[in-house]
Amino acid sequence: MTQTQTSSATTQPTAAFDALIVGAGFGGMYALHRFRQLGISVRAVEAGDGVGGTWYWNRYPGARVDVESMTYSFSFSPELEQDWSWSKFYASQEELLIYANHVADRFDLRKDIQFETRVTSARYDEATRRWLIGTDRGDLYSVKYFITAAGCLSATNVPDFKGLESFQGDWYHTSQWPKAGVDLTGKRVGIIGTGSTGIQSIPVIAEQADYLYVFQRTANFSLPSDDSPMDPVREAEWKAKYREHRAAQLVSRAGADVGSIPDRSALDVSPEERDEVYEHFYRQGGFALLQSFNDLGTNLEANETAAEFVRNKIRAIVKDQEVAELLAPKDHPIGTKRICMDTHYYGTYNRDNIKLVDVKTNPIVEITPTGLRTTAGEYEFDVLVLATGFDAMTGPLLRMNIVGKDGIELKDQWAAGPKTYLGLTVAGFPNMFTITGPGSPSVLAVMTVAVEQHVDWIADAISHLEDQELAQMEPSEQAQEAWVEHVNEVADMTLFRHANSWYLGANIEGKARVFMPYIGGFGYYKEKCDEVAAHGYEGFVLSK
Repeated sequence: MTQTQTSSATTQPTAAFDALIVGAGFGGMYALHRFRQLGISVRAVEAGDGVGGTWYWNRYPGARVDVESMTYSFSFSPELEQDWSWSKFYASQEELLIYANHVADRFDLRKDIQFETRVTSARYDEATRRWLIGTDRGDLYSVKYFITAAGCLSATNVPDFKGLESFQGDWYHTSQWPKAGVDLTGKRVGIIGTGSTGIQSIPVIAEQADYLYVFQRTANFSLPSDDSPMDPVREAEWKAKYREHRAAQLVSRAGADVGSIPDRSALDVSPEERDEVYEHFYRQGGFALLQSFNDLGTNLEANETAAEFVRNKIRAIVKDQEVAELLAPKDHPIGTKRICMDTHYYGTYNRDNIKLVDVKTNPIVEITPTGLRTTAGEYEFDVLVLATGFDAMTGPLLRMNIVGKDGIELKDQWAAGPKTYLGLTVAGFPNMFTITGPGSPSVLAVMTVAVEQHVDWIADAISHLEDQELAQMEPSEQAQEAWVEHVNEVADMTLFRHANSWYLGANIEGKARVFMPYIGGFGYYKEKCDEVAAHGYEGFVLSK
């Protein structure tokens, strides 16, 4: 008798559903709406007390989306598209959370969501061919389909800093910022981390605080975001052609309608012309700069021209050239870590109440009762902010203690790095579907586009199983290995492996270094998923 069978024989489920969804962010909300249309019973569980996922948890100062609002929205309801209006080109966390709540209300989603509930175990019962899902509230759900929509960046990373428990002031992680906010007026603040979260929050915190110490280990490239009000003319034009924009998103590399990338190398033009092109795209804001030539992601020499252009922008903005050089990344090609979008980030270092501390040269030794000590000295402050990111992509899944067939634990299956088929399924874990899981475009695509594509594919697969009266589906080992090999081959063709990024798990001590998202392009990926389904779910084992 397997461990799974023993567990199910001694523990009785408290409720049964056809499907259970973990998470009520954008992916979980759309999955709930879509699965209802299948006529199956479905329940979602959510750790927070409200919907919104990323935009529920990340309430830190300055939190903002890094793609245009008109793009970062649901496409499944044309009526919703036309009725909703964004106030800014790049929506703030506050507005995105309002949008999420509007969607939940409009489609009456809350009645099927159990809030303040965290999944603590998920075990496949081979005797019944159902999943047993345990929660921290004592529930044990029996379900046929187990869908994880826990998000790629939801497992908070709090490094094991020596002495953190001794700190006598208040400390906060940016992804667990209090709903009521934090009044930093007159406070001395220390912030650790200059990734996307730190870069967004530092300008706002510097305006509020009496003094701000920024502890930077790794400088990151950041490009200007546009926080200006939405242009009514642009909004009207988008709404008039929304279907065309959506169609273009589905065949694009990153799920965004940004037009085609010019078919020329950055090395094919003169330095003067190249800089003119970079300036044009830089002024557009957002990720446009990386679309200016066709080889910035594959040719190190070409990439360096774009990297140096941005470094020169930093040098021009920051008055203290020693600080500017610390802020100018030199240890990775531009775009190989997630590009940050900022609002006046570099200019913030011209203020009198901010100090940049290089903790790569002088590492943090410990947190003290009154601040922080590096190998070079001590810094005193009243509030500590950890902008230290997440155990990305695999962390949210592994923290659920998932056990598949034959008692195989997902954490053991993925000990050397995640293995999936299409980023949607895992061999040995029947009827478990991972929305934007490792091996899919995931964080390299516009997330609303990525989750809709995944949810639609999963819904169609479930519909096929139900129509054919099939009990389960799981990928074959051969199909999974072939997909993992392809994901790695494509990644090896790019410059991404030149950076120690969270794409590779490099920010988590002891985590296997494997490039997790699929970088072959969202359009190609969707085509492959559609092809698999059209061929009778090629690569899957379907059973009665």
